[in-house]
Amino acid sequence: MEHELSPSILTELRRPRPYPAVSVLTPMHRREPDNAQDPVRLRNVVAEAKKQLDTDPQVTRERRNDVVRQLDQALAEVDLTYAEDGLVIFAAPGEHQVWSLSRSVPERVVLSDTFLTRNLVSAQTAARPLWVLSVSADRVTLWSGDGERVTEDHAGGFPLTRKLVENFDAERRMQIGDEPSTFRDQGTRQFLREADSAMSAVLREHPRPLYVTGEPAALSALEEVGSVAKCAAPVQHGGLAHATPEAVWRAVRPVHDEVTRSDTAAVARELEAARGRKEYAAGVDEIWQTAREGRIRLLAVEENYRVTARDSAGGHLVPADAGEPGAREDIVDEIVEQCLETGADVRFVPDGALGDAQGIAGVLRY
Repeated sequence: MEHELSPSILTELRRPRPYPAVSVLTPMHRREPDNAQDPVRLRNVVAEAKKQLDTDPQVTRERRNDVVRQLDQALAEVDLTYAEDGLVIFAAPGEHQVWSLSRSVPERVVLSDTFLTRNLVSAQTAARPLWVLSVSADRVTLWSGDGERVTEDHAGGFPLTRKLVENFDAERRMQIGDEPSTFRDQGTRQFLREADSAMSAVLREHPRPLYVTGEPAALSALEEVGSVAKCAAPVQHGGLAHATPEAVWRAVRPVHDEVTRSDTAAVARELEAARGRKEYAAGVDEIWQTAREGRIRLLAVEENYRVTARDSAGGHLVPADAGEPGAREDIVDEIVEQCLETGADVRFVPDGALGDAQGIAGVLRY
């Protein structure tokens, strides 16, 4: 199952396909007893997709059989042991993908000439993914995090390793009283330059906040020889390049939580300043209108804010019940994707952080 949505992957997913490109979405559950219903629910929604394929006059028999095979293969690849909060299956002639999401999705089946990506985009943004780079003299390890845990990641060729050779200049130490330092050794500094270059490439392909762990001398040396440490949050903790994911997250989490609190406070200040300048919008209908006009510069959404709405005759959104004709269960995800498409900065904040804004607010460009 896929977990990480990079810009290049998103571009590929949005590429037009021969009809039908099928998107199957279903909510999942991480814990008992709710997850007992997930296997049946998943089979039922895939069966609904097959039914729609069977009754769609635009779908030829050959393509229907192809896409049905793709759906069956995708279903066989789903491992509910690792289920998160939502599951998305994409199937088209000759291809299929399965995506596990950390944000719930509405249950639905969509047949089109493109895959439905807005729920992936919203889930990826809400997860606030991060990188952790753990630095030592003989190993640099990359970890991928989602705000709850980290796992080792092999992007960019990580981990990078080298064999340490102690070759300090004894005569120089006698002359100036210098103690040997691994991180002043030219071989170590070259090793850190290579790590910096590799991490820079990862950030270009997958931009996200970066935390760098290591003993103070390691952090200082990495900053001196490259650029990534200058834009990273430092975590002064040695030994994590060889550690378990749990140990890394324990060390990083306090710093990450503080950064999150600071970011939330900064968003609140921006929203308050925008009120004074009359560049403020709040509530799902007003935000929806301004998002479609491309006027939102900063969008703030509470983490678990979900609302079902439908278009009224006057072009505004009104509350609706799930399953009601014309209801849009993922309207918040639509707004998030629309804002990202127009270059807005999208921030998810803790529930209740937006006060009277009813879960969603924005700073306007004009």
